[in-house]
Parts: sequence; C-alpha cells; structure tokens
Amino acid sequence: MPSYLSPGVYVEEVESGSRPIEGVGTSVAAFVGFAEKGPFDEPTLITNWSQFVSRFGGFVEGTYLARSVYGFFANGGGICYVVRIEDGTGTGAEIGAGAGAGAAQGAAAAAAGQPAAVTVGPYAITARPGVTGRISVEIADVEGEDPPSDAFRLIVRRDDEVVETYPSVTTKRSKENVVTRVNAGSALIEIAEPGTGAAPARPATQTVTLAVPAPAGAPVAVPTGSLTPDVYVGDADRRSGLGGLEAVEDVTMVAVPDLMSAYERGLIDLDGVIAVQQGLITHCELMGDRVAVLDPPPGLSPQEIHTWRTERANYDSKYATLYYPWIGVADPSTGRISLVPPSGHIAGVWARNDNQRGVHKAPANEVVREAVALATQLTKGEHDRLNPAGLNCIRAFPGRGIRVWGARTLASDPAWRYLNVRRLFNYLEESILAGTQWVVFEPNDDALWARIRRTVAAFLVNEWRKGALFGLTPDEAFYVKCDRETNPPESVDLGQVICEIGVAPVKPAEFVVFRLSQLTSGSGAVDE
Repeated sequence: MPSYLSPGVYVEEVESGSRPIEGVGTSVAAFVGFAEKGPFDEPTLITNWSQFVSRFGGFVEGTYLARSVYGFFANGGGICYVVRIEDGTGTGAEIGAGAGAGAAQGAAAAAAGQPAAVTVGPYAITARPGVTGRISVEIADVEGEDPPSDAFRLIVRRDDEVVETYPSVTTKRSKENVVTRVNAGSALIEIAEPGTGAAPARPATQTVTLAVPAPAGAPVAVPTGSLTPDVYVGDADRRSGLGGLEAVEDVTMVAVPDLMSAYERGLIDLDGVIAVQQGLITHCELMGDRVAVLDPPPGLSPQEIHTWRTERANYDSKYATLYYPWIGVADPSTGRISLVPPSGHIAGVWARNDNQRGVHKAPANEVVREAVALATQLTKGEHDRLNPAGLNCIRAFPGRGIRVWGARTLASDPAWRYLNVRRLFNYLEESILAGTQWVVFEPNDDALWARIRRTVAAFLVNEWRKGALFGLTPDEAFYVKCDRETNPPESVDLGQVICEIGVAPVKPAEFVVFRLSQLTSGSGAVDE
C-alpha cells in the first residue's frame, strides 16, 4: 500500500477482480517440403503468395509444396510457416533433375495413371497415353560411313522387342528432326520440344526405360529411394524438419505435401510414407495443439485406399485427419490441369471456416476453391464404406461444385470422432492457458480461486453465445470448479492450483434424417 504523508486527493489504479481471456488463433498452418530456393530446415513465416515466391520460388515440376501453399491462400488461409527440406538427391535447388532415370524416376507416377518423362539429352520422352508394357528407347549411331555429326538412330522397343526404328534423325530443324519424325509417326512415344534457339547437341548413345501407366488394379513396385523418414521428422535441437516446428507455438495444422512427390519420384517407398506420416502424427500428439492433415498415396481406387487405410496405415489418433481423393487444379501459367494432394487446399478451407463461422463449426460442406476436377468420382456406396474408416471424402455435386464432405479424425474413440471437437478443445485449452498466466505466484487462497472461476466462466459464456457449446443455458454448456474441494491443503502446500472445467461441445449434424409418412385423406386436417 502507498503511504500518504500530506493532505490531498490521490488517484490509484487497482486491478479488477477478473481478467479477460482472449481467444488464440486457430488458422495457422505449417508446410514441410521441397522448394526452388530458400533456407533449409528453418520455419519461415509467410503471409501471402507473393512473399512465398520471393523467399522460396514458384511452382517446380514434380513437387507440391508451392502448389499446396498457393491452394492454402486461395482457399482463405492467411498465415503459414514453411520448412524447406533437402530432397535427398543432392541436387539442391534443382528439384527433379536428380530424381533418377527409367523406372525409378517415374514408377509411382505410372501407378497414378500418368506417364512420367525421362530426359534424354535435351529431350523429354514420355509414353503415349494408353500404351502399356515395358517401353525402352535406344539412342545409337547411324549406320554407314561418315554420317553427319548431328544424326543418330532412335530405336523403340516394347517388352524387349523392336517395334519402331528411325534410322537417321537429327536435332536440326528439318524434315528429319527427331521431334517432328517421332511425334508424327510413333504410336508408342512422344518427345517434347527442347525450346527455341540454336539446335541442341546430339544426345549421347544410351538406352532408357520409360515409366508407363499400369493397368487398372495392377500393383506397381516403387523402388526404395535415398530419402529417409528422418529428413522429414527432423530434430528439435537442430530446428530441422518437423522438429523445427516445436519452437513455433501458434501452429494449429501441419501438412507434408511433398511426401507424395518423393514417393512419385521413387525417393521413398510406401513403408517410408507411413513412417513419415506416423512421425507427423507423433509430433502433433506431442505438441497437443495442432492437427495433422494427411494425404493418401496417388492413384489409389476407393477399394485400394480403404485397404491401405485399414491394413497398412491403420493410424489411431485424435490429432490426425486423412482426405481423399487428390484434386485437379489448373496451373496459373499454362492452364494445364494437374492432380495434387489435397492437404494444402484443405488447410485453407479450415482457415476460412474458422474465420467465417468459428473453430466449433465442422470444416465440411465447404467448397474447395481452385479445384476443377477430382482424381476419382466417388459413388455413395463407396463413400458409405470410406467414411466409417475415417476417410474424409471430397466430392463433386452438380450445381454445387467440389466440396469437402467429411469431418472426422482418425480416432477410434467416439468422443474424439469429429474434427471440430478436437480443434475446439485445442482452442479452449490454449486460450485458457495463455489468458491465465497472471495466476502464477499469486497468493493461493479462496480469493484467487474465485477470480479464476470468474475469469474462465466469463470466457466460456462468450464461447457458448457464439454457438460453440451445447446447451440452452450456460449451466448446461459448461461448469468451472475451483475451490477448497479441488484444492485441498496438501495440493496448496505443493504450490498447486487445480481448476476443473467441463464443457459440452457441439457435434456436427453428419446424418440428417427427414421422416416422411403418407397420410390418408382428412387425417392431417386441423380442427378450427
């Protein structure tokens, strides 16, 4: 208390009985993946797409980090952290240049039903759509004496049998140009133009094997690559990978979209994919304030994704979600439609839902902006099988666009089945934790307990009024207990303050049932 030594009027500032709790943010995402440039293993705050481009570069063929961040902002996201990691090939920024050749370069893309390009000198060669079998291309010397230095022989084999031969083609722009000849006459392969400028050098003598789409349902072996799960999981002490995100407290959702690009490029196999996703789930469970947004492997049918989910990736966690299928988006620079994993766009949908409705609202029945197609058009029967397995489906509805049509976690516990319940509890816990730091080292008595009750109750009343809690009255929606019963003398002697809080979260209306009956004539009339 101040001492007053002379007559006069004095003004004192005193603290009120309670302090308001401010809700924490819920829409901060984190992405881990490959980028064209930028710092490695350092969580970097990004607030818009232009900032990402200036720091990490633009879209890179064969990777999904940039595309996912773009989808995040396009769907309403505002803040994210980006962690760039090495792709394991030792090529640095040249993503895609060192992914390997032949089947190792594109086996997973073939599994997805998409032919993968193989580089031969200045040319990118792909199998034509619909071609099956083992396709190889040989570059050989032209037969005869003293051939032109730019001329070479191109031989195309299917299943080790010669099918097409071009005895003398050239890199020069003429009627014998290799691109012109092959694209006009080959039924098996096509070659991309190397670009404008002087004629490129003749490719070296070599034989490459193309990755072609496998027949529907046929298993495709994906080679084990050099990218280990530890690259993604990282280390908290070195601030690398997911471990680097442990120092960032405001992250609420985490995605690793380039896990799938590594799988497509043969840098990691399915066991590695599962190991990384399990590491991501472990990270979210350890932090307790964020949820993992998982992607499925590419090219899986509804039957295959159900088998993969229930038999291989049988995760059981209230801190993880899984969305299916991949979505088709248009490249802003070329307009070409390509399939991308959905996690980045889904994170943006979560952020938009939080800003418009609140974290208590399930982020479902929401349009996926920028999506123009789906890898798989699901039927209701297929959805009926996937939804109980915890797969949140993305579906296209006539006249209503492409929408998120699921809001479940991967938990087997019914209490944590719905995503909005998990995220609401994360929000309440973090908000109360941040808003009650003033309690530490206060006198541990009845007056303090009363102030805690008033502070927490005032916060929960506001959340109830927003529709986040279930009940007609605050007494039905929550309770706060902090008194002599929760704080016996032995806990007070230990310096502990124990406050017990119970809340009734709202659950989403996942199954809406209207019961209609046919009335006989006159039975529905109302007497007046």
